[in-house]
Parts: sequence; C-alpha cells; structure tokens
Amino acid sequence: MSNLAKTIAKPWTSPLLAGIAGVVVLAAILEFVIDMGLVPSLVVARPSDAIAAIMPLQRDMDLVGNFLVTFGMTFSAIALAIVIGVPFGYLLYRHEVLGLAYEGWLAAAFSAPIVLLYPLFLVIIGRSHLTLIVMAFIPGVIPIVIQTRQGLLSTPPTLIDVGRSFNVSPRDMFWKIMLPAAVPSMFTGMRIGVMYALVTVVAIEYLIDFGGLGRIVSEMYFRFNVPGTYASILFVVMVSILFYFSLNRVEKWLRPV
Repeated sequence: MSNLAKTIAKPWTSPLLAGIAGVVVLAAILEFVIDMGLVPSLVVARPSDAIAAIMPLQRDMDLVGNFLVTFGMTFSAIALAIVIGVPFGYLLYRHEVLGLAYEGWLAAAFSAPIVLLYPLFLVIIGRSHLTLIVMAFIPGVIPIVIQTRQGLLSTPPTLIDVGRSFNVSPRDMFWKIMLPAAVPSMFTGMRIGVMYALVTVVAIEYLIDFGGLGRIVSEMYFRFNVPGTYASILFVVMVSILFYFSLNRVEKWLRPV
C-alpha cells in the first residue's frame, strides 16, 4: 500500500471511528429486526424513533437541562469520592494493619445494594440533591480506596530500588515514582466509581421523581412512551461516555507513557 493510501486509511482505523462504526452497524441490525417483527416495538424502540424523540423531549421536559443535572450530581459525588478516597487509600497502604483490617469490609460494603437505603437517607438528609450526591458517593469512593491501595502496593520493587540508589527523598519517592506507577490502578477505581455513582444517581432520580434523567426515564416509562424512554436512556449513556473520555485524558496527562 502506498504512503498516500496509508494516510487516507489511517483515520478510518482509529479506535474511536471503529467504535462509532460498530454502534451504527448494531443500530442498523436492531432497526432491521424490529421492522421484521422479530423484536416487538412496544418493548424495544427503533433507533430512528429514539433519535426522533429527542427534540420533543427537549421541548417538553428540558432534556439537556436534566442531562446537566444528572451530570452535575454525578460529578459532585465522584469528585468528593476522589478527594476522600485517594488519601484514605494511601492511609491503608501506609499502615498495613489498617489495610488488612478494612479492605475486606470495604469490598463487602461495595457489594451491598446501597440504593435500597434511599428511604433512610431521605429521612436523614431530606429530599434534595445532597441526598443523591451522598448516596452516589458511597459506592463511588469504595473502589477508589481499594484500587489506590492496590496500585501503591503493586509498585515494581525495581523502581523503588532505583530511587533508593539515587538517594531519593521519601517525598520524591512517592510523587515521582510510586504515584505515577499507581495511576493506572487508581483510574481503574475511578472508572468503576463513576459507573456505580451514575447508576445510583439515575436510580434515585427514577425512584423519587426528583429531577435529572432518571425522572425523565420514569415519566416516559409510565406514559408507555417507548421511544422517549430509550432516548432518555441514550442521554444517560452519554453522561457515562463523557466521564470515560475525561478520565482517559486526565490519566494520559498524569502518566503520558
């Protein structure tokens, strides 16, 4: 293949475009099977109908505004989780006894259905955005704590030995060697935390009918508006994608190689 052909073909082989192409193909297949009657349209909306429902949802229910509400509460919860989770994970790393004592408890708490406790949080905090942020913070912070500790523990001993051979101070050892080595594990925890925080926010919005995309999903579902339901779910997916790409950019900035 000539250099010109490689230059033309290269953009179309990028992961982003390959992913978009895969989504388009899957949407076309889903459109086809629904048109053929293999999947009832009362259960799954045609992708074209879901896209067409976006503008009416924006006009009637301020879809973009509710998107920003859900994004804002998820961002607040995960930002708080990072601010608290990373130092706490470092604390569990520094003190082995604490790490061994609490990591199992944290893992058990992470597997618990925290969202079912929403009536208790409504009584304690009230029906407000703070309730959603606090509830989303809990499942968001746990994987960050665990993965921060695991990332620091898994720092290659060779890197630490090299730092000691150059008489690196403990402060520089942490900031220039251990932290960069732990970044991939830490960001894995952040991605998991974002996923669970977003699910919690949307679930509580759905259950208590309190703003955000979850409220729109609930409203469309109870109206039997299938295209509108899937259109609002599509915007929930967009929130997740936005967080995913943002975390990828920050991770590359912190650890470019």
